[in-house]
Amino acid sequence: MAVRGLRAALGAVRPRGRGCAAGLRSASKPSEPGPEPAGPVTAALYVHWPYCRKHCSYCSFNKYVVPAVDEAAVRACLVRETQTLLRLGHVQSVTSVFFGGGTPSLAAPHTIAAVLEAAAEVAHFPAGAEVTLEANPGSADPARLAGFRAAGVNRLSLGVQSLDDAELRLLGREHTAAEARAAAEAARKLFPGRVSFDLIFGLPGQSREAWARGLEAALGLCDDHLALYQLTLERGTALEAQVRRGVLPEAPEELLADLYLSARATLAAAGFHQYEVSNFARKGARSTHNLSYWRAEQYVGVGPGAHGRFVPWGEGGRLREARVQTPHPDTWMREVRSCGHGTRRRAALSPLELLQEVLALGLRTDEGVTQQRWGLFSPRLSLEAAFGASGEARELQERGWLRLNGRALRCTPAGLPLLDSLLPVLLYQLRRRWNAVEEEDGGGRGSC
Repeated sequence: MAVRGLRAALGAVRPRGRGCAAGLRSASKPSEPGPEPAGPVTAALYVHWPYCRKHCSYCSFNKYVVPAVDEAAVRACLVRETQTLLRLGHVQSVTSVFFGGGTPSLAAPHTIAAVLEAAAEVAHFPAGAEVTLEANPGSADPARLAGFRAAGVNRLSLGVQSLDDAELRLLGREHTAAEARAAAEAARKLFPGRVSFDLIFGLPGQSREAWARGLEAALGLCDDHLALYQLTLERGTALEAQVRRGVLPEAPEELLADLYLSARATLAAAGFHQYEVSNFARKGARSTHNLSYWRAEQYVGVGPGAHGRFVPWGEGGRLREARVQTPHPDTWMREVRSCGHGTRRRAALSPLELLQEVLALGLRTDEGVTQQRWGLFSPRLSLEAAFGASGEARELQERGWLRLNGRALRCTPAGLPLLDSLLPVLLYQLRRRWNAVEEEDGGGRGSC
């Protein structure tokens, strides 16, 4: 998928029972009439395909390698859960769709079409709305990609990761560099201007020179969007175990910083604009779907292990909820058949928790946290009141890492690589200022 920080943030979601019976009842049968939303409800839709052909050595996502997939059963459950959750959220318009995984390019094109048709039966699906599908080069031959385009996909996210065969073997990828090049060429012909490449840097033993060569090779092949991800050694993965045992070296922090900064300079020279920590685009080819995450907009997560953020109006809910669907596909399908959805964990977000997400996600982008968006979630505590007075945030501004004006709070180009260190400081200050406002007005509540 697409947005990894969200998966980490959802790790703290509190369980609320097990299985769909402990979560929500079917949206078609709310327990009592709930309050109606103040205006039209919109949401992005994330659909998780959990199956892969092999385990990559670095990947800790919710994926499964099985001898055979009962795709008709999976498709029926994806369709049902899509409609259940969209109805539950009273979603009137789907702004974008993202098929992530796993390896969704292993799904049949008619499975993708069935999910899109199901969404369009429940909510308005604007013509031309962005529909992205993640694809691995090993399952992205021209005929298959043409099938996805006919099914309604209009943007492709290609998991190239590297154009070096030795690096691909280290990562446990199933494709070769030649297959990645062939897939990229086919994708650009079928989805001109709407193909994104994923690349990973910071591999064990990777040198500055090797990364520079790989990036130049990608620039000679790519379209108008690149996503660069620093390798994260996730516990439980084969690569992490090799590094922990000393079989492979861990990249030094100084080298990782150099690789990132050099990539920013190379991409800027090639006409790419960095619009998020890891994402670069030219010719306006930003991802509409991913921007919905970073702008803290609503999104509905469908499929095994999918995450979501939306208000369950259909059950009388008034607060946005953080949701995680049941991870294992077989268990998830049983719950969907029984309840219409497989929500495993859910937690209503307090006004302060929402603001913390707005801050953490918005600062990842070049637009930052705008005053307009902040005001939607915080009518009582302005950006200036939260971060403009003396305090930790002011010190960060004086150091040149943050910029606050009447329109937005942003990380500067110098501050963006330091975001992981800056964010705890800002969240601490936000919490103190929020608590002070709560005490002043006797604990009044903010907007949901």
